[in-house]
Amino acid sequence: MALSATLHNFAVHLADVDRGVYQELELRVARHPSETAEFMVTRLLAYCLEYEDGIAFSDGGVSSTDEPAVLVRDLTGRVTAWIEVGAPDADRVHRGSKSAERVAIYTHRDPAKVLAQLTGKRIHRAEAIALYSFDRDFIDSAAAAIERRNTVTLSITERLLYLDLNGIGLSTSVEKHSLG
Repeated sequence: MALSATLHNFAVHLADVDRGVYQELELRVARHPSETAEFMVTRLLAYCLEYEDGIAFSDGGVSSTDEPAVLVRDLTGRVTAWIEVGAPDADRVHRGSKSAERVAIYTHRDPAKVLAQLTGKRIHRAEAIALYSFDRDFIDSAAAAIERRNTVTLSITERLLYLDLNGIGLSTSVEKHSLG
């Protein structure tokens, strides 16, 4: 019998000063049995850092081969932003770049290794794709604080991220790397 996803609820108070985005979000995040807590935290952070009208977690979650972890659609249903999480392969990034106006990758892994696996591969508009990384200790601490019901305050200013997750305060810089 296949294992089912575990549902996590997040009450998020988002204040992204860099982009002028201030929102109260109620998110239900399904964690696939094969998904690590670190990946789920990174997926949640990517959603919040990319938040705009039309954003959604992909329908298939981490098991989807046709969609990224997070995507943004316009009112016509067209994908405008393709947001990968983790260490996607070059073919996925290439397909996303051809499908959407904008592509971003958020990783909880060593960014040098993620960049190395993508360097030299055929990726449409690689120079326009940004890879964002977080400090590994920050991700590990956030993953350890995850519960089934979570209260999150997330503030971003000058690419510094301040996170209060269930009463535990954490901070990190969001490092930007270029594929091109």
